[in-house]
Amino acid sequence: LHLDGAFAGKFVDQIEPGDVAAWFTKLTDNSGPGGANRCLSILNAMMRKAEDWGYRPEGSNPCAPIKRNRSRRFERYLSEAELARLGEALSEASDTYPAHVAAVTLLLLTGCRKSEVLALTWGDVRGNRLMLRDSKTGPRTVWIGPAARGVLDSLPRRKPADRVLHLGRSTRSVLDPFWYRLREDTGLNDVRLHDLRHSFASFAARRSETLPMIGKLLGHAKIASTARYAHLDDGTVQQAADRVGDLIANATGTLPSGRHDTLDADGEGK
Repeated sequence: LHLDGAFAGKFVDQIEPGDVAAWFTKLTDNSGPGGANRCLSILNAMMRKAEDWGYRPEGSNPCAPIKRNRSRRFERYLSEAELARLGEALSEASDTYPAHVAAVTLLLLTGCRKSEVLALTWGDVRGNRLMLRDSKTGPRTVWIGPAARGVLDSLPRRKPADRVLHLGRSTRSVLDPFWYRLREDTGLNDVRLHDLRHSFASFAARRSETLPMIGKLLGHAKIASTARYAHLDDGTVQQAADRVGDLIANATGTLPSGRHDTLDADGEGK
């Protein structure tokens, strides 16, 4: 969409940094800084490949001098009250839009990306596992619980090559109009579909799941991608610190007066 025809009339070895800068500036204005950065990454990879194949002189990548837009990470997590509102709205829409409701529910219950859920075929469903063939980080296995399995069982089963969710079209944006209406009805206007994935991670953190486990659930290739969720378990870590500290203080007789009988032998509060 943004690269085809972007440098019309020029061969690949004629594209200069000034051409890329002008294209990047215009793209930033029209599509936003994040979208422009992603397109620049693609163009950068293309130009490196052009050098490898001898279409451009070595070290002549016109993307190299271009400074990427400063990224602003935005992550939104749903509270339990917001989840309840969303669940009620999904229930009301289930008769009219069963496949759309199933898609959103699977996003909530699995932490999968939108593209992974929409591309899911019945051949990918293996009991309590989803065998994703082409996720963002390559093939991976998604383990699902009874709730997600129940959503799949409620859908009409088709041939292995058929998509699990029939939403009318095969484009990735087909779910967006439904989501926009749903979030307006529930007062969640600032919540993106991708934030359902963040919310899945946040609830995992609340259950004291470790960062490596959360990364495995989300299909992260690197632990650095999961590190953004480290702050989400601060509450449970504080509770653990309180329990351990009180246990030791109780054993050493240094617990504040009046609290010596608040812990049992395992350090749990009575």
